[in-house]
Amino acid sequence: MFKEKTFNVLIFCIIVTLSAAVLEYLNPSFSIFDGGLITAILLTIFLKNDRYTIIFGAISAALIIVSSFYEHENMQRQQVIIQHAYSLIIVIMTAIFVMYVKRLYRNIEAEQMQVNALFEHATEGIILTDDKGKIILLNPAASTLVEYDKDELLGKSIEILIPGRFHTHHMKYREGFYQHPSNRTMGHGRDLFARKKDGREFPVEVSLSFYRQKNTFFVIAFLVDITQRKQAEKELLDRKAELEKITQDISRLNAELETKVEQRTQILREALQELERSQQELNEALNKEKELNEIKSRFVSMASHEFRTPLSTVLSSAALLSRYTLTEDQDKRDKHIRRIKDSVKHLNELLGDFLSLGKLEEGRIQAEMAAFPVKELLDEVVEEMKSLARPGQIIHCDCGGEYEFISDKRLLRNVLINLLSNASKFSAEGAGIWLTALHTPEAMTISVRDEGIGISAEDQQHLFSSFFRGANATNIEGTGLGLHIVKRYVELLGGSMRLESILDKGTTITIEVPIGALSNGDGQ
Repeated sequence: MFKEKTFNVLIFCIIVTLSAAVLEYLNPSFSIFDGGLITAILLTIFLKNDRYTIIFGAISAALIIVSSFYEHENMQRQQVIIQHAYSLIIVIMTAIFVMYVKRLYRNIEAEQMQVNALFEHATEGIILTDDKGKIILLNPAASTLVEYDKDELLGKSIEILIPGRFHTHHMKYREGFYQHPSNRTMGHGRDLFARKKDGREFPVEVSLSFYRQKNTFFVIAFLVDITQRKQAEKELLDRKAELEKITQDISRLNAELETKVEQRTQILREALQELERSQQELNEALNKEKELNEIKSRFVSMASHEFRTPLSTVLSSAALLSRYTLTEDQDKRDKHIRRIKDSVKHLNELLGDFLSLGKLEEGRIQAEMAAFPVKELLDEVVEEMKSLARPGQIIHCDCGGEYEFISDKRLLRNVLINLLSNASKFSAEGAGIWLTALHTPEAMTISVRDEGIGISAEDQQHLFSSFFRGANATNIEGTGLGLHIVKRYVELLGGSMRLESILDKGTTITIEVPIGALSNGDGQ
């Protein structure tokens, strides 16, 4: 039938084209016959293939060109050319227009076929209803799900597919959807069921969509049979219940086992703790022994050097002293006597440092807190250091704050003497030394600054270690214990200590000591 229709249209187009060509030949002065050619081209819109439109368009264009060479009465050549050029343009535009329209129809037809294929072959059931809930369209999958023929459902209410006990609620839901339409998945929090033709019910999942056409509201429902899923869920719940029972039994057994394991673990833990404690004590003993050996080695090395020099001085000065028997040799005798005194004093300082370090290591030195006037302590220390300072050195003292402070005066005195001694020892003759103290009801800050040789950045991190001496101080007398002892004293007072130094510029040592509580204990 389709081929017959195409043949009839093609024959009609040929007849119209030939008729227009003959009439144009017989009456060349009448261009109205070009309309027949245009009509033939327009008729090819009913022929799907574009080649018919192209063929008739080309034939029509050729006929118009040929007819421009016919004899035309009462018309100039220029008028003839313009008239037929215009007809030629109309023919070409008509052919293009027809092919464009045919292409649009083909696209629409292809889209319709795709939509129909999607609707007919969809695996989900699709039901289309109007705003009254009447079924107006359904696909084969929907018919198969509910076991109805398509004609049996068209025009019927959608409630025919819903179990009777849900009719009232479903009508309310449907009316609510019409009032507030939206794309949604139905059934959240509740189970939905559909009814087959024989009355059997089966669980479904329903998705709703909508559209409007010519002021009519349509609802599209997508149905999926979830019977197998529900069965799987039920089996899963049953398995879960069985698993929970097994889990409870295992938990009970685990609890009993854990109790026994915990008991064994506790015994093992105690044994391991005892072993670790023994291991720790052994390591501490080994570390102390190693540290003691290192200290002994350093002490022997240092003592052999530090004691040898003053003893040699004493021995040589005593031997020379015996030679000066005359009265006029008194100056020489005094010189050697001073050398002996200085050497004995140095030995006494060495022994004092060793004794202080020994007492600190044995824990025999404790802080004894008492109130004392800070200014008085500073004056005593400065006065004592005047006789020990190098020639021309001046100690500048500045004290600010409360009159009295609570701490261990004896330890603070030792700290100040040690710091001032270092400042004097490592500064040149005539250099200045500054002692500053500022105390409040909560704490006291003491600073000792000199203009001495300074300490390199590499040496500063080791400066508070025992027996350590800076690289630039090896030729200056000392044990390397002074700052170590000072730091230990400051820690006994609960304070802190910091050092700032620039090589060849000087050193500033600052200690901060908190106020102590009054004590009646006896310190040593």
